[in-house]
Parts: sequence; C-alpha cells; structure tokens
Amino acid sequence: MNYDLIVIGGGPAGYVAAIRAAQLGKKVACVEKERAGGTCLNWGCIPTKSLLRNAELYHIFAHRAAEFGLKADNVSFDWAKIVSRSRDVSDKNAGGIEFLFKKNKVDYIKGEASLDKAGSVSVKAADGAVQTLAAAKIMVATGCLPRPMPGFGFNGKTVISSKEAMILPQQPKSLIVIGAGAIGVEFAYFYNAFGTKVTVVEMLPNLLPVEDSEVSVELEKSFKKQGIKVLTSHKTVKTEADEHGVKITVEDVKGVRQELEADVCLVAIGVQPLHPGGALKLALNERGYIQTNERYETNVPGVYATGDIIGPPWLAHVASFEAIQAVNGMFQAGFQPKKVGTFPGCTYCQPQVASVGLTERAAKEKGISFKVGKFPYAASGKARAIGEIEGFVKLILGEPHGEVLGAHIIGSEATELIAELGLAITLEATIDEIEGTIHAHPTLSEMIHEATGQAHGHAIHL
Repeated sequence: MNYDLIVIGGGPAGYVAAIRAAQLGKKVACVEKERAGGTCLNWGCIPTKSLLRNAELYHIFAHRAAEFGLKADNVSFDWAKIVSRSRDVSDKNAGGIEFLFKKNKVDYIKGEASLDKAGSVSVKAADGAVQTLAAAKIMVATGCLPRPMPGFGFNGKTVISSKEAMILPQQPKSLIVIGAGAIGVEFAYFYNAFGTKVTVVEMLPNLLPVEDSEVSVELEKSFKKQGIKVLTSHKTVKTEADEHGVKITVEDVKGVRQELEADVCLVAIGVQPLHPGGALKLALNERGYIQTNERYETNVPGVYATGDIIGPPWLAHVASFEAIQAVNGMFQAGFQPKKVGTFPGCTYCQPQVASVGLTERAAKEKGISFKVGKFPYAASGKARAIGEIEGFVKLILGEPHGEVLGAHIIGSEATELIAELGLAITLEATIDEIEGTIHAHPTLSEMIHEATGQAHGHAIHL
C-alpha cells in the first residue's frame, strides 16, 4: 500500500500529525502497537486526571464537608471503581481518536512498526502477519517509556512506574515516591488523599525543580500540611525490594542517612526514548533522542520525528504543536515550521501548579531587568467563596516596557488560568494592556489583573 505519509505512533504527536495530513488531502496511515491515543490518552494525561478528580472529591467530602455546611459521615471509597472509572475514561477518549481516524479517512493499522529504509515501513500484527507499507514521507512519533533506576528495575508490584501506579489492584498502605517532577508529585497527592502514607524523595532542593522557587516552596508547605513526608535534597543510595515491599536508604546533603520502608515504591525519575525497530539508523543526540532540523526532518531525507522521541519538554501539547508544524511544512508550499518556544507547564495535584515563560531565577541568570507582580488567592473573593485560598499568581515583567516574561501560578484551577498568560507572551502584551483589560468579577482570573496592579503598586484588593 502506498501513502503520502506514514506515522509511526498514535499518541498526541502521531494521531494529530495523521489527522492534519488527511485534512490537507493526503493519503495517510497511522501505525500504533497498542491503542490510538498513545501514552497520553491511555496511560498518562487522561487517566491520571480521572484519578486526581476522584482524590479531590474524596478529600472534600471526607475532610472538608462541614466547612461547606454539608454532612457526609463515614465517607468511604471503592478502590476498584476508582481505577475502573479512569480506564473507562481512557477507553472512551481512545475510541474518540479512532472515530476521528475514520472521519478523516486515515488508515489506522495496529501492529509493531519497523523502519528498515527510507520510504518503507513494515508492520507486524499481533498474529505475526507482516505487511509492508510505502510512503514518500514517514514520521516517527513513538514517544518515551518510564526510566528505571539502575539496579532497581520495575517489577510491576513493589517497584512500579507511572503505568502500574494507575492500576494497582489494591491501595498500598505506604508508598515511597522517588522523583518530585510532575508525575511523582501528582501520584503523591493522589495516594495521600485516600490515606496512603506517602514519602517523596527528591535529589534536588525543591519539589517540581523546574518551577519557580517560590512556587516549589509553597507546594512543599501544602504537601506537608496534607500529611505527605517530603525529603528534598536527598539522594537514594541503596535500594532493596521483594514481593512484600521495599527498603530505601536516602542521604541528605550533610551525609546523614535514613532508611525508609514501604509497601510500594514509585520510581518517577524521568523517561527514556522508545525507538522504532528496524535497521535504518537515525542520528541521535547525546541523550539518545532523535535529532531533527528546523523542519523536524531527521538525517534521513523524508523521515521526520516529533513529540517526546525528539526530547524535552515531554508534554502532550508540545508534541501536538510539533506534529502540526511538521506536517504543514511537509505539504504546504512556503510554510516554515516553528520550533517550540514558549509553552505552558502544568501539574494537576492540589494545589495545582502552572507556569509559562521565564522563572525569576532564569531572568536573573540572563541579566534581564524585571519586576514582579504578585497576588495571593487569599485576597480573591472568588477563591474565598469556593474555599480555595491556597496559593498565588506571580508575574515576571520586563523593564522598562512591562512585557510579560513569565507567569507562575499555584492554586485552584491554575492549569486553566495559565492560558491567558501564554497568549500574553505570544502577543508581547505588556502589564498596562493586561491591567487595561476588564476581567469578570468574581473570577479567579481577576488575580492576574490584580497582580499587574500590584507590580505598579496599586492593587486595589491588596
């Protein structure tokens, strides 16, 4: 079978690339060895948000009902139902992608792809049958897998990755999370909300190390208040695991060691690239990710790559952006693809964390003159009305013009609020333009308006 484009991988880069090419009138095939939607829809973004929603609701009813004038005695939960709901959500979303393939006349081929030469992809089906597909252009969008710790491999029961963390048949009484990036932090919140004793171990000084330091410190305070044990600036020096549990020895910056024990250890230290099989050699960078040029083309003409397989940031929305840029560049004359610049980062624990652009730390390192506008949730009428007063909005504003260089939010619905500030950076909006834009009252978005006022020294509600 001959195609204009064959996409290897059906995740947020792959399925988006396939659909976009089909919209441009091209004959397209998308090869996926598991199910449409890739890690994001099946084992990442979507099912974890289902789990986190359960955690939020349970926490409110079990611990905060009286605050809202509600009576909810003896609140309990059904662990199996919590897990099955998340799987059902994923299945429906994956089914939605399969529908979009049909709607756009994309050939969806299930099987494992091998890339032996430019212009040709062989696909091995579950029953062992092999078919060969041909295309002028091929896109690799195979993504990544969780990275295990050396000498402490995943066993699926007591040493787990994020995938197993979503579907544990029984809730563990105790959990150690190694790694305090977005994945580690979200699962720490989720399990703690249902009563698991959680300890988070992070080698760097802060939770969510890539975020603004003030945000990380605020999140650590909140986690400790929720009962999560946080061990930042601790490295893991010894690991033991058997079918009954784990023993982890950690060491702080002063060399003081302590031994931790738990039923389960979630290793969330990052990801590693998942390359397609086959003899074709694609140039890789020093970390093993596929190298691409400004048009997302690899060293092999006609072979492209987008999404997690080309390296950080490992985010679904970034992958989809790259896919569309690459496909438009392939098939639209004169189109110059863009590489990823400004993008939002979001963590969906409670309180939520979201950011875009420069942190205060990065602005200082770059020698940029700036000022900070900041507004707390506790001073927001809407935040107080909904009972969510933890957190703040923080804006990094360039001087002398007041352009938005970065934005950092910790608190309720932070991941929704950040979009306005991403648009502000894209449009090079200034502090005066945001302050001159009427924000509806009462809303959480008013805090963005108030933060600009605070930078000028005249926030009304602070």
